[in-house]
Amino acid sequence: MSGKLHITEIGRIAVPAADQDRAREFYVDTLGFELRSDETFADGKMRWIEVVPAAGSTALAIAPPMEGGPAAVDTWIVISTTDIEADHAALKAAGVDVDEEIAHWGDPVPPMFRLRDPAGNSLTIAEPQR
Repeated sequence: MSGKLHITEIGRIAVPAADQDRAREFYVDTLGFELRSDETFADGKMRWIEVVPAAGSTALAIAPPMEGGPAAVDTWIVISTTDIEADHAALKAAGVDVDEEIAHWGDPVPPMFRLRDPAGNSLTIAEPQR
């Protein structure tokens, strides 16, 4: 079957946000993601926002929660950093909802901490060991 498919990458991951403006501001202004797309469609009733880390290719699609679906999720998204200590301190100082401490489990697990966006979605930031 795999020889018949044309899959190339994980292009985007959807994250629910009832307040898309607030979510866009958080991901762009606080986390430093780049805005890839912010378009309305369906006669202005719906909006599609995509943001991506500056050095990344996989985008987050900030979308309204699906009808009957959760307003926030544990995304299982792990964002890489080159300086976990500095990022943890900066996000904490900015008032972002982050874990109190960085988890250091030891090899092979990289140091990591979790954060929650304004909608309550949780993400993880980790510093891969090189």
